[in-house]
Amino acid sequence: MSFTQYEQARPRLQRSELAVPGSNPSMFEKAANSEADYVFLDCEDAVAPPDKEQARKNIIEALNDIDWRGKGKTVSVRINGLDTHYMYRDVVDIVEQAGRNLDTILIPKVGTAADVYAVDMLVTQIEDAMGFGDHRIGLECLIETALGGANVMEIAQASPRLEALHFGVADYAASMRARTTNIGGLNPDYACAGAINDQWHAALVNMCTACRAYGLRAIDGPFGDFNDPDGYVEAAKRVAALGYEGKWAIHPSQIPLANEVMSPPEAEVTRARRILEALEEARKAGRGAASLDGKMIDIASERMARNVIAQAEAIAAKSK
Repeated sequence: MSFTQYEQARPRLQRSELAVPGSNPSMFEKAANSEADYVFLDCEDAVAPPDKEQARKNIIEALNDIDWRGKGKTVSVRINGLDTHYMYRDVVDIVEQAGRNLDTILIPKVGTAADVYAVDMLVTQIEDAMGFGDHRIGLECLIETALGGANVMEIAQASPRLEALHFGVADYAASMRARTTNIGGLNPDYACAGAINDQWHAALVNMCTACRAYGLRAIDGPFGDFNDPDGYVEAAKRVAALGYEGKWAIHPSQIPLANEVMSPPEAEVTRARRILEALEEARKAGRGAASLDGKMIDIASERMARNVIAQAEAIAAKSK
């Protein structure tokens, strides 16, 4: 390991993240009672400009009136972009009036580290002015523009509040002028052969690399066709193979799909525990490597196994 290491962000289970428009309060209670690990209440793209102010008020009320944590939810708010005049009121009003009940703020279309700095500055001042004490709101960033993709390594280091990066495929596609109108799916006319070698592979790997290098969670964004569960599962498996630990759900039917794909199978957990047992026996015998089921395992196998077990234990803790 390098002598330079970065502290890991606060651990949170984030297999599934349900997106809920702030302009539709009838969905809030259903979201709180769903099986999603995470819920984000949206001020941005899912809310039309004439509804922005009311959506903000709806979100404040929901944060204060619903026991999100008691229902096992991490709750986030996606604010409007820094290039709009809605953003500062989103941060000021929501954090001042409901910040003690808010876990994270999701910043859309982050292009530079300075974007994160600006939100961090506002949130810090409000928390200090309101006397929040030890409660500190986390920040998460949507990487959904070419500029954000180009600066993803700097963005990942922008704030000690930063917990996760999300890949926003639709706006990223628009920013790249990609030949697709799909949200999260592949364009069959231009996609490369193979499940992994798709048009977003490089961007997904770069973002995940930034997350793992600097201690953040890597979350994949939406899959637009909620009538195509097989396509959703395929997209989720692609990113899970790369190291992502969660995916958005834009419809309740996608929640169990995300939870299943982003949870390690029982057989994988069992093998991970056997790897640790075999390596412990090898260490007692003075060996650094061992053989399990005819395959060599070593300290790298142990690191991978501990990742699997940690995820399984987090899921088990939530279910209790």
